[in-house]
Amino acid sequence: MAGEAGRAGKAHEAGNPGRAEPDGGAPGRSGIRRRVVLAATAAAGLGLFSGCGKPTDRTDSAPGASPPDSPQQSTGATSDPSAMPSNPGTSGNPGMPNPSAPPGSGAPSDPTAASSPSAGPAKQRLELPRGGWELFPRHRLVGFCGLPGAVALGRLGIGTPGKRAAELEKVAEVYAAGREPLPVLELLAVVANADAGHDGKYRSRTRAATIRRFHALARKHRALLLLNIQPGRADVLDEVAALRDWLVHPDVGLALDPEWEMGPHGVPGRTFGRTSGHELTRVARYLSALVDEHGLPEKALVFHQVAASVVRDESALLPQPGVALIKSVDGIGSPAMKRRTWRHLVSGLPDGLHTGFKLFYEEDAQGSRLMTPDEVLRLRPEPEYVMYE
Repeated sequence: MAGEAGRAGKAHEAGNPGRAEPDGGAPGRSGIRRRVVLAATAAAGLGLFSGCGKPTDRTDSAPGASPPDSPQQSTGATSDPSAMPSNPGTSGNPGMPNPSAPPGSGAPSDPTAASSPSAGPAKQRLELPRGGWELFPRHRLVGFCGLPGAVALGRLGIGTPGKRAAELEKVAEVYAAGREPLPVLELLAVVANADAGHDGKYRSRTRAATIRRFHALARKHRALLLLNIQPGRADVLDEVAALRDWLVHPDVGLALDPEWEMGPHGVPGRTFGRTSGHELTRVARYLSALVDEHGLPEKALVFHQVAASVVRDESALLPQPGVALIKSVDGIGSPAMKRRTWRHLVSGLPDGLHTGFKLFYEEDAQGSRLMTPDEVLRLRPEPEYVMYE
């Protein structure tokens, strides 16, 4: 299976001439090739973890299947120190709550109900990996994404995760520019597949053991873990809720890939999927309720956008208490093409939206070159999350 994933990765590299994804609603020829290979590689990559050469079963990371440890205090304590490394960099807070309750308890009865986190003295809050409760403007997020064993799906799939995390630390420092760098491991937790799978959802869930391993790695490096969802035909909020036992941790956020949200009839790799401002608001409300329920710091909610058509009714996207909404501009191409896509997609941003920018180490350089950190930081508005695939 590892060989199959490697072959798919080579096809991915050869099949894309380095042109940017279009701003319109339909992918160009290079975009279609890239999506087909990514979908095939996703299935191959997840097979590495199932142990049987098939996409991971739906129940692998379902709530309660193999629950993570209780949320970590800012002092670095965990309910099981041997299972989850401590967080060495956060300062102690005498007001931190006892995290002994299981993370799956206390779920809100209505996952879409908005809830305002209380900031009064009676409400004790956990902290972010490098201190504080709010992501911006203190931090700049810099991340690698991917899935171990699937080279074509991003930087995290190359070499060992530990080496990638150490490399990420250095890249994040380059992007500091007056802010405190906060490394991000964006792990593909739900991956769109080219085949329907046993439940017809065209997606596979990454096993809990893999997520736990990357959560431990994030804590070791005082980084955020973002769980990326490519839903296929599955309901997005169902996939978010399935990750609830991870999202109640103070160092775990969420990333959505709506170009892989296919609705009831689409097939990953054949066309772009899409979401809406209303749906993104529902996900933000779900996260806001978790923040309030568990006294968590601000949650990152990233949505990657490759074309204007991928997010309908963006003006309906409403900020929610305790949630940092980040629009990450996607797309492959030369620096000039990426800047044009950036200007197109960030114009007229709704209030309360932060910006992110995605780079591709190999595809961007095919026929051109990778943008430098200085060039990325000269974009306006300045990206607050920079992610490499």
